[in-house]
Amino acid sequence: MARIFAYIVHKAGVVDDSAAELAVAAKRIDAAAPVTALVTGFGMDLDAACNSLCASFEEVWKISSEALAYPDAGLVRKALVDILPPGSIVLAPHNTFGMDMSPGLSIKTDSAFVPDVVDIEGCEETRLKLVRQEYGGQVSAHIGCDISSGVVLNIRSGAFKVEECSVANGVVVDHSIDMGDLTGIHRRYIETVEAEMGDVDITKEEVLVSVGRGIQEQENIAIAQELADAMTAAVSCSRPIIDAKWMEKSRQVGTSGQTVKPKVYIACGISGSFQHMGGLKGNPFIVAINKNPKAPIFQAANVGIVADILEFLPALTNRIRRL
Repeated sequence: MARIFAYIVHKAGVVDDSAAELAVAAKRIDAAAPVTALVTGFGMDLDAACNSLCASFEEVWKISSEALAYPDAGLVRKALVDILPPGSIVLAPHNTFGMDMSPGLSIKTDSAFVPDVVDIEGCEETRLKLVRQEYGGQVSAHIGCDISSGVVLNIRSGAFKVEECSVANGVVVDHSIDMGDLTGIHRRYIETVEAEMGDVDITKEEVLVSVGRGIQEQENIAIAQELADAMTAAVSCSRPIIDAKWMEKSRQVGTSGQTVKPKVYIACGISGSFQHMGGLKGNPFIVAINKNPKAPIFQAANVGIVADILEFLPALTNRIRRL
């Protein structure tokens, strides 16, 4: 079996929740194989991230360079190509960064590439069995991937439930490199512009009632608001609601919106695309309500309810008020 690596995203020294999911996914490929974390960055933030990963990974490769202080996919790809052994299995989150970095990494390393992986069914010699979704999540495609020359996998956020596990003897290994000539990199980091906060900061809420296209009309959002009021929660939404200008941008959950970490997430009429699920962190308890029994959201939900939200939400609100 080739060596397995997981590319870890971190910010200000704090490791992203996707790190634990990648560790679980890697063990689904080979439960006995050690998994190495790949961490890029610079300075004290990088050191803090690497040290925190020793409890979850057998080995942590620290790749330090001032050029990598901001996670630019082009520079990270260049660094990984220089240090990865031939035939490596590399896992990365299926978010905006992973979608930017991974296809080119697979080309540079002459390896296979599979995006948006939602399940790993095992590996037989050099044939890896994977599941990914197509047609907006309406079809689950079972794929046999030849990994004899390596593979780069993008793992969907929330697809692999995090398990309690620790490795007491994880070690940090310095693989810092000289980035050398960067003339082939045609972009550079300028600044980070933080999104403006609205009247409600959904990133701080413990319970969210989130509405999607299934709410049908702007006036119907009041139904979700009544449920949220009964639960002392806040209302959030998916991108179609923002595109329709029914709610302010600060209420959007997803890769192009806010990243939230509630304890309970009630998804109402939301299909569950990876762009939306990418904004959910911290392993929340997900309740999905959708009249389409094949909606992708049900694969990530702890509780799934097949119902019309316009009929179900008022009934749920009344029941909660009575309780």
